[in-house]
Amino acid sequence: QVQLVESGGGLVQTGGSLRLTCAASGRTFSNAGMGWFRQAPGKEREFVAGINWNGGLTYYAGSVQGRFTISRDNAKNTVYLQMNNLKPEDTAVYFCGKDIRPLRTVVASTGREYGSWGQGTQVTVSS
Repeated sequence: QVQLVESGGGLVQTGGSLRLTCAASGRTFSNAGMGWFRQAPGKEREFVAGINWNGGLTYYAGSVQGRFTISRDNAKNTVYLQMNNLKPEDTAVYFCGKDIRPLRTVVASTGREYGSWGQGTQVTVSS
């Protein structure tokens, strides 16, 4: 069983940057893809970015492509989301999740393909 803890959220002005961290406990981290999702008030949780089990593949939502970068350090059981050029529409609670299928050859991009969700970290971008 993996437990995920997100951190790094906060309040930032438009155009600013934040780096989110997802720390995982447990032995099954390095064999699974990881994903970042977000949920704004009144909206459904949406995919933001994903990375496959060995870090060789990444995939982004169109709304963050070119601004956000996902990476992982399997030696530290950690996944990162570097967010640059933030916009007010990026305001949401950000969650990380673990792909439910080990060693998937592509990056999963739907919520039903992930589990072990963390508690989330709030990102607020002021205009």
